[in-house]
Amino acid sequence: MFNIFKKEETEKKDNHPSIIAVTCLLIHSAKIDENYTDKEKKIIKEAIIEMGAGTEEIDKIIQDAEEKEKDSNQILDFTREVKNISEEDKKIIIEALWDIIYSDEDADMYETNLMRRLSGLLYLDAKVVGNIKEKVRQKKI
Repeated sequence: MFNIFKKEETEKKDNHPSIIAVTCLLIHSAKIDENYTDKEKKIIKEAIIEMGAGTEEIDKIIQDAEEKEKDSNQILDFTREVKNISEEDKKIIIEALWDIIYSDEDADMYETNLMRRLSGLLYLDAKVVGNIKEKVRQKKI
């Protein structure tokens, strides 16, 4: 899973643009309701670890991604790098995004609109995204 993010021993993972881009998407989804909680930060950290980042790199990756997300005014900056990964990896990212959105047990109209836009930008079928949403929602009930 996320083998595209694995780097050779000599390369630093925290400089890998796809990890930063995915982290920016996760942070953006967490901040869209203007309530960036510790629970959401924990989900983001878990997703970054799942992508192959070492625990010593997480804080730097999140710090870099928070800066990049703050300085960006559109999600196209982040999806440009992510849209070329495998569909299976995209599904994992979408599941993490829904986990963040439903971490407060509710999805507002801005969050659902973001997911609709992301499914198009990442070339994922809306039905697939809907199935993932329902799976995450059922876990939260």
